Amino acid sequence: MTSSAAAFPYFPGVRLLHSPGPSNVPKAVLDAMTRQPMDMGDPRVDACVDACEAGLKKLLGTQAAEVFFYAANGHGAWEAMIVNLLAPGQKVLIPGTGHFSESWAVMAEAMGAIVLRTPYHEGYPIDMEAVAQLLRDDTQHEIVAVFAVHTDTASSTTSDIPALRQTISATGHPALFVVDVVASLGAIPFDMDGWGINAVIGASQKGLMVPPGVGFCVADARAITVCQNNPAPRFYWDWLRRRKGPSYSRFCGTAPQNLLFGMEAAFELLEAEGVARVYARHRALAGAVRAAVQSWSQAGQLDFLCREPAARSDAVTAILVKPGIDPERIRHTAREKFQVMIAGGLGPFAGRVFRIGHLGDLNPAMILGCLAGVEASMQSLGIDVGNQGVRSAVEYLSREAD
Repeated sequence: MTSSAAAFPYFPGVRLLHSPGPSNVPKAVLDAMTRQPMDMGDPRVDACVDACEAGLKKLLGTQAAEVFFYAANGHGAWEAMIVNLLAPGQKVLIPGTGHFSESWAVMAEAMGAIVLRTPYHEGYPIDMEAVAQLLRDDTQHEIVAVFAVHTDTASSTTSDIPALRQTISATGHPALFVVDVVASLGAIPFDMDGWGINAVIGASQKGLMVPPGVGFCVADARAITVCQNNPAPRFYWDWLRRRKGPSYSRFCGTAPQNLLFGMEAAFELLEAEGVARVYARHRALAGAVRAAVQSWSQAGQLDFLCREPAARSDAVTAILVKPGIDPERIRHTAREKFQVMIAGGLGPFAGRVFRIGHLGDLNPAMILGCLAGVEASMQSLGIDVGNQGVRSAVEYLSREAD
């Protein structure tokens, strides 16, 4: 039987991973994951889960909120949030941010919720006035919660979460405020308590620098109360069954120990670097990518998908190509000829976009290598992007280092 690795030729050196998830995994995290699992009753398992909870709460900016881990990806955490806060027939407002807000809305509808949407305007963040209008119109306060995606990786748009909190509060509506931080946590600042957020969902495979497989919900006292009063049937996802206790209870079964070993190591790395420096590094790397894309765009063959500069993500950049250009050919050439792995378009952006991830365990040299590979790929395909993209990124990073 041939392994999947054997089906591909050997490439010397390192292949550069620049998808927006899974992201590059540090060696310290990989090493931690090679430890032998322990029996479920070993107190060191509980100590590891406790350490992961503490690291997560610190990064989120919360003290009193409760953490619920799952052996799941972000979609599993979405479902957990839905089933704990919404009963079939109840209403939720999900502002449009692109592919992932719509995916969350479709899941909520599949589970019996009534979803109110605000329109997504391609290239722009959440429409605050549309959110306010729907909340003002809900005079009976039937909307239980507002579910917002902080950074939509498909559109590479980051919405202003404090401004959204202010918008909700200004209407006087009591809806819970719930935020998806899958693509933002660990890449840009977040302050759950300070911003008045009642619950968040996230996952391990992006800014947290861990392979896919651990999802989480974090809920404050208001969200826990709604959960307690929610008649929706649930078992595996139920927060109330997963409250403080041994790891077997907190995971509703066997914990994914090796992923948790890696997560604990990742939080140690973030702590060692310093969170402020982590965010500054992401801003610098994102700026370098944007400098390259701005240069490439001068020939008119491609452009930023996100039209509003202030909303462009520090985690990922989605690049819109001119009709007639196949972004999948760019991806294939980058991966197979230059050993740079980038992402494609999702949902309404499929066949129109390629994406460069710049979050997690990355440094300037890695970003410049990625940009060089992408630029070379486009040039080899005859796509006119000039020859100054990488130069522009170098100049940007040189200024940032001053």
